[in-house]
Amino acid sequence: MTSVITIDVVQETEKEAVGRLLVESYSQYKDSYANIQDWLNYAYDLTSSVNNPKVEKILVAKDGEEILGTLQLFTNSETAYNKPDLEIDSPIIRMLAVSPAARGKGIAQALMKESIKYARGIGANHIYLHTSDKMSKAIRLYEYLGFKRDRSKEFNKLNFVVKCYRLDI
Repeated sequence: MTSVITIDVVQETEKEAVGRLLVESYSQYKDSYANIQDWLNYAYDLTSSVNNPKVEKILVAKDGEEILGTLQLFTNSETAYNKPDLEIDSPIIRMLAVSPAARGKGIAQALMKESIKYARGIGANHIYLHTSDKMSKAIRLYEYLGFKRDRSKEFNKLNFVVKCYRLDI
């Protein structure tokens, strides 16, 4: 039987599962943290991000009722990062995650395309995201979709550069 992936807005009853999916997905980077407490703090932030009142929209990719992927959309850099000084007043994608068991099926690409469609639908000229070098596979996807690096909107966090990518739409 062929699975059909649907993209929808998260329901309140799905938020706990989305939080678990975020931690499961990002745990591949666990060893890149300086110590276990830093990872545990980040895992807590991932889990609680589903209840962030500043998020504009949380998308989920599902096969039936099973949540396979997610991402969050914010309206600007102030709501996304508490960084109004970045001067981004366009949608920002954050927290893209796909279940390790569901990778390679186009789920991240489907979520990204739905985000681009959303940005177009609200009349935005750009859509942004921020990432780091450790997420090299994700960067390849962003570039494949036409995102270009925008060094003017980057910032430092802890001991690394948070790279910015922008798609002009």
